[in-house]
Amino acid sequence: MPESVSLEIGGRTLVIETGELAKQANGSALCRYGDQNVVLCAVTASEKPREGIDFFPLTCDFEEKMYAAGKIPGGYIKREGRPSEHSVLSSRQIDRPIRPLFPDGFRNDVQVVATVLSSDPLLDSDVIGVCAAGAALAVSDIPFEKTVAAVRVGRDENGKYLCNPGLEQYEAGGMEVVVAGTADAVMMVEGSGQQISEEDFLGAVEFAHENIKKIVASIDELAKKAGKAKREYPLLKVDSRLEAWVKKSFADDVAKAMRVVDKQERNAAFDGLSRDAAIARLGDKNPDLRLLLEDPKNADFGKIIKSMEEEELRTMVVDEKIRPDGRAPDQIREIWSKVGYVPRVHGSAVFQRGQTQVFTAATLGSISDEQRIDVLLDSGNKRYMHFYNFPPYSVGETRPMRGPGRREIGHGHLAESALVPVLPPKEEFPYTLRLISEVLESNGSSSMASVCGSTLALMDAGVPIKGHVAGVAMGLILKGDKYTVLTDIQGLEDSLGEMDFKVAGTAEGITAIQMDIKVAGITIEIMREAMVQAKKSRLFIIDKLKETIAQPRTELSKFAPRMIIVKINPDKIKDVIGPGGKVINKIIADTGVAKIDIEDDGSVFITALDGESGEKARAIVESLTKDVVIGETYMGTVTRLMNFGAFVAILPGKEGLVHISQLAPTRIERVEDAVKIGDEIMVKVVEIDEKGRINLSRKAVLGGSTNGEAESFSERREPRERMGGSGGGGGGMRGRRPRRREG
Repeated sequence: MPESVSLEIGGRTLVIETGELAKQANGSALCRYGDQNVVLCAVTASEKPREGIDFFPLTCDFEEKMYAAGKIPGGYIKREGRPSEHSVLSSRQIDRPIRPLFPDGFRNDVQVVATVLSSDPLLDSDVIGVCAAGAALAVSDIPFEKTVAAVRVGRDENGKYLCNPGLEQYEAGGMEVVVAGTADAVMMVEGSGQQISEEDFLGAVEFAHENIKKIVASIDELAKKAGKAKREYPLLKVDSRLEAWVKKSFADDVAKAMRVVDKQERNAAFDGLSRDAAIARLGDKNPDLRLLLEDPKNADFGKIIKSMEEEELRTMVVDEKIRPDGRAPDQIREIWSKVGYVPRVHGSAVFQRGQTQVFTAATLGSISDEQRIDVLLDSGNKRYMHFYNFPPYSVGETRPMRGPGRREIGHGHLAESALVPVLPPKEEFPYTLRLISEVLESNGSSSMASVCGSTLALMDAGVPIKGHVAGVAMGLILKGDKYTVLTDIQGLEDSLGEMDFKVAGTAEGITAIQMDIKVAGITIEIMREAMVQAKKSRLFIIDKLKETIAQPRTELSKFAPRMIIVKINPDKIKDVIGPGGKVINKIIADTGVAKIDIEDDGSVFITALDGESGEKARAIVESLTKDVVIGETYMGTVTRLMNFGAFVAILPGKEGLVHISQLAPTRIERVEDAVKIGDEIMVKVVEIDEKGRINLSRKAVLGGSTNGEAESFSERREPRERMGGSGGGGGGMRGRRPRRREG
């Protein structure tokens, strides 16, 4: 029988079970949350450590299958293929808080697989996946220091914090923050908001941590009841004799290399501290140490050098208040930016901060260019997309160019989240927006540079965003009880430091945030200090962006499509589309517009490469959906002749009868004496009867009067029905068509 614990979180019951499913894994847990969300997580560790590596080989996967939401995948192939963007982001949310909590030197492969078995389409399961992973690790025999859990925080319309709100709730409240942590500290933060204040954000983190503590306590209770004893796994430890010799022999070299300002020169200096250099320096003095250095499977030397680099960085930053590139802790690197960098794209910009350089291009498309999302959640389509690319040359390396990895997807999502709150609503600016950020040089904080580049590119494209958005990455260096918060960290401070805290926003507040740490958690006080520095830096960067472009351009690029919006009665949509799309395709072909998109509410979006074709399409759409008004005058075309009058098309799909008595100012004997088929004549609508049939008068337009004729005019309508006429069209589709003459 399975063991379980339960508690109330966010107004729903969270049940955590173990012992019934996936029992061959080292540990497994099933989390049931609310009425529909069920996530199973299994964790497995290899029997032996992987040799010759200097990192912990952890793999986290968040598996979403469409059956969980009662759906069948769209497209031709009905089996799920590569993971969705949401799956990748959710996998990262599991990886980031648990990775620092494994023992130092642990080199066994560990795989964490969280599978969504059932999903509420309005309640994201990603935080439940983190809780399931924390529970699976807690009950497993894999060494893991502290239990981890996560929650999502939103707000209601009154500003009250909500735990694990549904999609509609956190969209209405203007804030969504995911927080993961242990009972003692916060491990990971990621989220976005509608320009929220630093205090509101910190309040959300504190609120989240209180709920995390409750979940952690329940998981620990489950582990006491059903957890396995922790196994003894071998931990990689460096040879103490080699460590002592390397530290003594290379201390000055590490200190000197750490103080080289230029990244490439610094990397070259560190590359000089190689195994071969150590062997040459050691000579034949110590054969045992030489054997260790010459063993290609032994990674001790590299690990020792890295630890020395970390210690030297701590000494410089915490004790001497000097950074490797000579900056003060709160100093931002030199900034340079330019818009309109290339001519053909709709908007472009280059943003450079120190040795990090990003080129961003903005492309405007039609409504139908939105990204269609085929996932478990009912999150709708995306009209704003940001894609981040990190080619190997940006860091002076060579490697195969393949599809985007998890890092690229994560950085792109963060930059995307930062700009969404300032975009104009669809009703005001009905374009799909696709931004591509190409990292041309990288020395830290490239994701935040892409935020700045996106702001400039959007403004260069003429997108009326609400304000400039800037981003900065904050770091943390710990040394015992002392610490220093760093502004605008470079690559070395990111890789050797304890925190990467990215904050993006406008002058009004935060729009996106992401925090990762490499230690067993940080306090709210450290986060508050980091956010104070981040706000100061953000305002400084925004001023720099304003120097490049103060506000969005008032006109779109000449290469950008023009968008015209027409609002029609939803009942008239079928008249614009036509059978099998015949009408709408003819409008596109006749006018030369690129696309015409119609939404269910009657919004018609005409995408044209020039204003003239767009206006032609607008006129046709309006004419197709325009109602005939009594007393209005129309230019019509004679379509049929009868002995009692002529039928005239006055609008697409709408025709009326001009009785013979109304064809001319004076009496005529035959209809053919006044008009012939194909003539364009001006007519006035004098009557629409109870059946919707339209009666017209040419006589009224030519100066004659319909007075005295009304009675006979009305009385003579019956014959045209017997003759098979359309009865004035009856508003178009309801009128009967004339029989086609054969031969």
